[in-house]
Amino acid sequence: MIDTNLVLTPLHYLYLAGVITILTVMISRRDTPLVCIAFLFLIGVVGLGTITGGIMTVFKAIVFAAKEFTEIIATIALITALSKCLKDLGSDYIMMIPMAKVMKSPSVTWWILGFTMFLFSLFLWPSPSVALIGAIMLPFALKAGLDPLAAAMAMNLFGHGFALSYDLVIQGAPSISAGAASISASDILTKGRPLFLVMGIVTAVSAYLLNRKQISACCSQVSIQDTQPQHMPGLSGMIMAFVTPLLFAADIILMLVFDLKGGDATSLVSGTAVLIMCIGAFSGFGSHALEKVTLYVTDGFLFAIRIFAPVIIIGAFFFLGGDGISQILGDQFQRGILSDWAIWLARNTPLNKYMAAVLQMAVGSLTGLDGSGFSGLPLTGALAGTLGSAVHASVPILASLGQITAIYVGGGTIVPWGLIPVAAICSVNPLELARKNLLPVFIGFAATFLVACFLL
Repeated sequence: MIDTNLVLTPLHYLYLAGVITILTVMISRRDTPLVCIAFLFLIGVVGLGTITGGIMTVFKAIVFAAKEFTEIIATIALITALSKCLKDLGSDYIMMIPMAKVMKSPSVTWWILGFTMFLFSLFLWPSPSVALIGAIMLPFALKAGLDPLAAAMAMNLFGHGFALSYDLVIQGAPSISAGAASISASDILTKGRPLFLVMGIVTAVSAYLLNRKQISACCSQVSIQDTQPQHMPGLSGMIMAFVTPLLFAADIILMLVFDLKGGDATSLVSGTAVLIMCIGAFSGFGSHALEKVTLYVTDGFLFAIRIFAPVIIIGAFFFLGGDGISQILGDQFQRGILSDWAIWLARNTPLNKYMAAVLQMAVGSLTGLDGSGFSGLPLTGALAGTLGSAVHASVPILASLGQITAIYVGGGTIVPWGLIPVAAICSVNPLELARKNLLPVFIGFAATFLVACFLL
């Protein structure tokens, strides 16, 4: 039911001004945390009526957002720690060697590179996977005749697009979207699965068909010796190269057998990662394992915090739009500010579930322009919860739409400033890579929207 007694207050207009300002700053390719902090202070002053209240609101909102993101920050940190350990042992190189034997042609190599990036990104996230796959597997791909720009597209679209937007294993993106939408991450992963699959498959197939001639345009001869690590793997590295995929495969089986989802699935993967890292440190470095584990964990958390520090600040602002407002501003605020705006829009405009889907994709795309992909998820998640209730549409479907567009645009497939890691590894121009990705991604968006219309 739409609240017919809803009255918009200065607080609502101030929050809307904040949203518009933040989106404008994002479009201008500038950082937004300072703007978010300023509006948190102003909202606290207006909502609580005192300057002291404004100051306290800034801190309370940041702490609330940090608590919401704690689980995924720890997960990314521990998995990154594992990747560093495997790299030091040389296990990453050993795990990649078998892939080179099946790279018989540029076309086959393109799909192998993409699927490998997809699988590794599900477990390690794209950022460490880019360095892992790009440094070890890319030379084999180039030797098979794959064009560097085509290789960058495969890594981008399968990793930073398909895998990161779906995020089936680590479940960082679904957790953020679900938290803001007041639903469970498993709802997004199950009900939104058709959207994630359609987006990933259509985009990948479109990219291949549109660029199939260029894919084999380059033939670069790379010696296999150039792909070897600086220090050859020892017995420990060989053992860990076998144990690591085996244990992660066991995790997948356990998830299916015991129906582990959401936080339970994330905990299983994270716990496995840190245990593998400890085993690798002890088997590979003996008496130095104590210091190595400390180093890996420290590096992992530094990496995770670098990614999520701005997301926490931005999330602090956007969580006021949802249920988080009660814990930030107090129990006198029982409904999020975005909820009120969604109800007002549903009552005063011809908004329907299809327009809500368009709005989700538009907002997701705009928030992705900051090059993060994750910073807009609190907003798209909150909008999904409020718009879904207002127009009687599926909240998980709307949240999935926002998540897909935000991450495909900002996670590293469209905005040039988000493409630099892959572009640097593949030695291609990030602007050219963004241009090549643009049409396949937009085709994927169109197909995903059409499927969503049947699922809303």
